[in-house]
Amino acid sequence: MSFKATSEKINIEEVRSLSKLTGDALLTKETRDRELEAIFKGEDDRMLLVIGPCSSDNETAVLEYAKRLSQLQEEVKDRIFMVMRVYTAKPRTNGDGYKGMMHQPHTDSAPSLINGIKAVRNLHYRVITETGITTADEMLYPENLPLVDDLVSYIAVGARSVEDQQHRFVASGIDVPTGMKNPTSGNLKVMFNGIYAAQNKQSFLFNSEEVETSGNPLAHAILRGALSESGKYLPNYYYDNLLETISQYEAMGLSNPFIIIDTNHDNSGKNYLEQIRIVRQTLINRDWNEKIRQVVRGFMIESYLEDGRQDDAEVFGKSITDPCLGWDKTEELVREIYETLGK
Repeated sequence: MSFKATSEKINIEEVRSLSKLTGDALLTKETRDRELEAIFKGEDDRMLLVIGPCSSDNETAVLEYAKRLSQLQEEVKDRIFMVMRVYTAKPRTNGDGYKGMMHQPHTDSAPSLINGIKAVRNLHYRVITETGITTADEMLYPENLPLVDDLVSYIAVGARSVEDQQHRFVASGIDVPTGMKNPTSGNLKVMFNGIYAAQNKQSFLFNSEEVETSGNPLAHAILRGALSESGKYLPNYYYDNLLETISQYEAMGLSNPFIIIDTNHDNSGKNYLEQIRIVRQTLINRDWNEKIRQVVRGFMIESYLEDGRQDDAEVFGKSITDPCLGWDKTEELVREIYETLGK
């Protein structure tokens, strides 16, 4: 047997008892979750922004960002609804590199998953209770979902996970909006098969139990671009891409058609400043075509306190993974979206 236990078995209920929402904080989350559901069902026409750092590596910096975002949300709340990216587990193609707070709660210390789980819960809890903004995270490890699902208002399934049956089936039991990214190949059928599986009832083994799910009608598409075999970036936020994606939604008869444009990753070629142009172009496409306006209703934006990413010297509030828009550019972009939506 090549597996060796390095800790006691995790008591899920004991972990969930830590940083548990109660009182006004719980009411805030429940209220915002209902608003978010209404957006996905087309009952609320506000634009959704899933926005924040590529990875939440530093609790103090993340909370400073959350406070600023909460203030900005209050100013634009009649046209824009924001959920903050608090991404705590990062996919690593070859296993190397920073894997997120879940693995390594302190970047200058050794990995510790038990302490990482506690740090992740505490961070989501503090963002909600101290700022009133609700949070999003990526479901990198489906078996970890019960450790955070009571705190998170939005969940993403990444490009490398969307083909995985366990991710799809677990997504069918999630009761908040769950975005399914197109795979790195750009194959939309793979993504739509994932959405179909997530929207329908499933029976499977989950955390050593046989379970049945009711299906998640809020599972939806995230277009994040693709990467060719030769390493060329292939954006998929253009006008024709959007119409093709909408037509596949219609052909499959899926519930609540909703498209989020991931403005970074292979859409931007990881040039973080391109996020601004991608937002602008998408807003133009929405104005040009009513069908696009009805379905393309969100952006995923990577931003932090400082522009870019840090490679050597440590800079407070600067990404240690993918480069992000700094706060000044983020604020300008959100206000630009707000003004454009009002025209």
